Amino acid sequence: MEGLVMAGNLLLGLSLLVGLHEFGHFAAAKYFKIRVDKFYIFFDFLFPMPGVLNFALFKKKIGETEYGLGWFPLGGYVAIHGMIDETQDAESLAAEPAPNEFRAKPAWQRLIVMLGGIIMNVITGIVIFTALTYTHGESYLPASEVRYGVLPNELGKEIGFQMGDKIVKINGRPFTEFNEVYEPEVILGSNSYYTVERNGKLVDIDVPADFMDRLSEKDQGAFVVPLDPFQVDEVVPNSAAAKAGLQPGDRVAAVAGTPIHYFPELQQELKKQAGKTIPLTVERAGAPTQLTVTVEPEGTIGFRPKSLLHFDTRHYSLAESVPQGTKQAFGIVTTQAKAFGKIFRGEASFRKSVGGPIEIAQQYGGKWDWLRFWTLTGMLSMVLAFMNLLPIPALDGGHVMFLLYEMIAGRKPSDSFLEGAQKVGMVLILGLMAFVLIINPILKNFL
Repeated sequence: MEGLVMAGNLLLGLSLLVGLHEFGHFAAAKYFKIRVDKFYIFFDFLFPMPGVLNFALFKKKIGETEYGLGWFPLGGYVAIHGMIDETQDAESLAAEPAPNEFRAKPAWQRLIVMLGGIIMNVITGIVIFTALTYTHGESYLPASEVRYGVLPNELGKEIGFQMGDKIVKINGRPFTEFNEVYEPEVILGSNSYYTVERNGKLVDIDVPADFMDRLSEKDQGAFVVPLDPFQVDEVVPNSAAAKAGLQPGDRVAAVAGTPIHYFPELQQELKKQAGKTIPLTVERAGAPTQLTVTVEPEGTIGFRPKSLLHFDTRHYSLAESVPQGTKQAFGIVTTQAKAFGKIFRGEASFRKSVGGPIEIAQQYGGKWDWLRFWTLTGMLSMVLAFMNLLPIPALDGGHVMFLLYEMIAGRKPSDSFLEGAQKVGMVLILGLMAFVLIINPILKNFL
């Protein structure tokens, strides 16, 4: 049943996002009086081979456009008349362009058509996060709730924090929300300092003048995190935790004999035991239970924690929710860009960083939760916008790149060049699909 719920979440989320993305292209094309031959959610062929396994689960022609639902659920498309893509090549467009063809329109109009899907995904992400902010508010941790103190990472220890420190003042003043610890005016300010309670005494910890540079170099924004007691909220199906028998409501008491009280402690200890099979002691219904778990190479076992600290909620009016929702939506894009930067610099593993449909479905979870569904769908909408903007031929970003070249140089690349670039892009996308769907899952199971 959990698998069906995950699959249902994934299919509904993808259907919405693919449909809205393609509608962005469709609406822009129609506005500029460009003929659209097909509008499909999912592919009615074995992508990216338009001549293989051609059939649709549903289709209906209205006017000049055929609308349909394809059988291959890894995307969708609009067939814009007169455009070289996975459905049309240079040979099929050898004749002089008709006025209602894509290639007959000015470059700026074609650019808007190609950006239409990305713009629609961005709008979708902003609308979802605005609606979530308005209906559910914004959760935050009151400073008074961090009663167990903080756990510093390497950078936090360098500037003087110790495990269990309780931050009581920032720049000599009390504060109300824990996130104020990370405020830019504190990090960037002159002579900033934190006051902590340590073993019954007050200790000042100065913020170094080069602290921002050190944060950027090590990418360690959360240099201290709250120590929070926790319990297991949800176990990821087929994960190491599920195979070990971990259950919702369990409280992890020890990892390989090391006592655990707080979630950051668990994270640190699991990283030390990465790749090993270790004993895990949990409290279940008030009694200790012994489990054996194989820790993933990344230092995780596969469950979602529930903090036992009390979080408060800040509510916003509709007008206030719009900028907050926009900020959250574009925060996803910033995170994606940083992640890609780390991959290209060799600071993060590409294999470990990418996930396929199974991993996405697992993120939705085995219980139908509308808040989680819309949160993840909003995130995926912004990720889809970011990925489509990458300057890879066959993606929207590849078309945008060539159109910008045309607008700057005053001449467009030849149809044969665009067709060749499209084929190269398809090979890249096929290789990525094969890696994500076939090779990477095998590597994860055997390495």
